[in-house]
Amino acid sequence: MKENVGPSRWPYSVCSRCRGGRPPAWLNCPGPCRSSRSGFRPSILVNSRSPFPAASGRIALVHASWHLDIVKQGCDAFIASMVELGFPADRIDVLAVPGAFEIPLHAAKLAARGRYAAIATCALVVDGGIYRHDFVASAVIDGLMRVQLDSGVPVFSAVLTPHHFHEHAEHRDYYLRHFQVKGRELAQACVATLESLQQLQALTGS
Repeated sequence: MKENVGPSRWPYSVCSRCRGGRPPAWLNCPGPCRSSRSGFRPSILVNSRSPFPAASGRIALVHASWHLDIVKQGCDAFIASMVELGFPADRIDVLAVPGAFEIPLHAAKLAARGRYAAIATCALVVDGGIYRHDFVASAVIDGLMRVQLDSGVPVFSAVLTPHHFHEHAEHRDYYLRHFQVKGRELAQACVATLESLQQLQALTGS
């Protein structure tokens, strides 16, 4: 069972090694052992003193409806990982849109509301044989980048486009598993960025 009280001089709960035990492998503890590990790892435990300030509001997850069985794997993994990392599931709003091309507009509308601390996105953009799917994927990613730079609300993308996608069992099974990984990575990026933005605000006062 994870404890949720750490020394007051540290902003977040510390790992079990700092309390005399061995830490979880993924944890980048803010306590004394922090300098002994490196790599991209969120520095929080599931606890009431998470790096998500109460004023941060909610997180939106916008996903495309094409290839929903695959995309849903990423969405479910994102939500589950966010909960593991300390963000309540009831503060994650999920919005389904027709396709990936519609995601940037909806993300912009959500960012403009001022209600969301972050917006996560998920879609699978595939070649349709005669259509150039890479143009669509590029437009979506460029649009999402513009949303976050214009609004100041971080936007995270698991909008993926493979070189080739075939509707056979081997490809589908691979992407079902792959989107689970990408959903977890999406959550890790979201947590780490919200944490770094909070630290930046503390440093700059803005």
